[in-house]
This record gives sequence, structure tokens and C-alpha cells, in this order.
Amino acid sequence: MLLSALNEQTYPLDEMEVIIADGNSTDRTREVINAYMGEHIELSITVIDNEKRTIPAGLNTAISAANGEFIVRLDAHSMPDHKYIERCFEALKQNKGENVGGIWEILPGARSDVARSIAIAASHPIGVGDARYRYTENAGYVDTVPFGAFRRDLIDRIGPYDETLLTNEDYEFNARIRNSGGRIWLDPSIRSQYFARATLTSLVQQYWRYGYWKAKMLKRYPETLRWRQALPPIFVLSLIVFGLAAIFFQPTRWLFGLELALYILVLMAVGLETALKKREFSVLFGVPAAIAAMHLAWGSAFIWSSFQELVNI
Repeated sequence: MLLSALNEQTYPLDEMEVIIADGNSTDRTREVINAYMGEHIELSITVIDNEKRTIPAGLNTAISAANGEFIVRLDAHSMPDHKYIERCFEALKQNKGENVGGIWEILPGARSDVARSIAIAASHPIGVGDARYRYTENAGYVDTVPFGAFRRDLIDRIGPYDETLLTNEDYEFNARIRNSGGRIWLDPSIRSQYFARATLTSLVQQYWRYGYWKAKMLKRYPETLRWRQALPPIFVLSLIVFGLAAIFFQPTRWLFGLELALYILVLMAVGLETALKKREFSVLFGVPAAIAAMHLAWGSAFIWSSFQELVNI
């Protein structure tokens, strides 16, 4: 998808250098790349091996191999708009920020009601809080942007991506930019399509990774904690505490039941509102289930990761 999207970019292909970091893939990735290279000899494409098979390692290896002034990061599970690269360059040349990025149009990862529900949940404020790149149409300065584009010399000033973080490496990178006095610019005209996970199982696995590594990152940058990130672990912890206490104390059972009932009521209201608005009643229960999966997986992983850090002290 990323390669086909390059054909639609308005920025001249012969002025771009494409570096692809491949993590020892066993599918047809290399075959597809080679075929594309043969069809587009005007485009400079270099394939490098990401031996560590992690996102930050692949990014650092690719950046080291790049020769251009600007770095535009593009990830899997996404497809950039036809003016994505051009508008990233415009924002950087206008000095809007040290790192610039845009918004996601989140699409289903498969043709199913569950996948559609997950895509809706992944862009709903109840599901993702104030992560503006998932739903806003207003430009401005933010904490982080997906992927991002920046001048190569930024790496010389703040350092490369942190390879000890298997997830959340982008947020940590942006935290270092802000701590150095830099700015993160979000421009809604910089658009990309992001393909959400297709099943609840894969969604839970994804958000478990997010929560686990977010706790690791926050140990270094506790000041970057936002309310959207604090609520899921607080909620999960309250369920654990009230649930255990309910075994021994009658009044706690009412609190536990009330909290659970209110949470379910809010999620069902979101599901009903979404189904009516989109006229898709197939997502009535799927959206609440997806949001609950995101909250519980993220919160539980955050707590587990934090507990591991405490035990290791």
C-alpha cells in the first residue's frame, strides 16, 4: 500500500529517496519491492535489513542510510494522502515545528462488523481521549503526531529513536523534542489512512503493548502523563480493589456494581449514538466492546508494567 501510494504523491519522485527497513520478512515483501523498483527506475529505493526486527531499530537504521535534508516517516498499516509528502515539506520549510504530522482517517482492517466497530472505536474520544490526530480538523501544536516529518539535523541535536522502547518510541521522541524547546505541529491537511486491527484479539494485543511500554516511557518522563493515559489504569485498578473488597465488605459490592453499571451504560450510549448517527446498527455492540477492550488492555498492561518496575527497584 505504501509503495502504490508513492505513485500518487504530488512531490516529484525523482527528488525523493525511499529507504525501506525490512525486518527479515518471510512473505512476498522483497518480491513486491523488487517488482516496484523495476517499474519505477526514476525513484531511488534502498532496502535495508532491520536485524533487530523492532520499529525504533528499523527507523534508526533507515535514517542512518538516508542522505536527504528532510526525513518523512511512513509506517505499515497506513497509506499517505497524495499530497502528504508535499505538505510535510511545506510545514517544515515554514518552520511550523521541529516535527510535523497530520491526522489519521482510521479504516477497518477487514470487511467485517467487528473490524468496522474497531475502526470507529479507535477514532472516538471516549476510546482515545484527547489524542487529536485521530479526530480533529484544527491545526495547532500538540504533544505528538503519528509518524512525523523532520529535518535530518534534528537527530544530531536530540539523538535517534530509543531502541529500548519497543512501542511508544514516537511519543518519547516527541517528548525529547519538546524538552529541547522544540514544537510538534499538527496540520489536518497532512492526511493518511490508517488501517485498524481486524479482530478484538489483535486489538487487545496492540493496546497491551501500548500500555506496557507507555509505563516504561513515563518512568523517564513522568511530566508527560495526560489524563487520557491515566484514566484506564485508574479504572482497572479501581475494579481490582473494589472487586477484592466486595468479597469481604457488603457496602463495597454496591460501589463495585455501580461503577461497572455506569461504565457499561456510557459505552452502550456511545454504541447507540454511533449506530444512529452512521445508520449502522451492526456496530451497536461492537463499538462498546472495542472501547472496553482498549481501556482494559491498556490499563492492565500499564499497571503490570508499573508493578514490574516497582519490584525491580
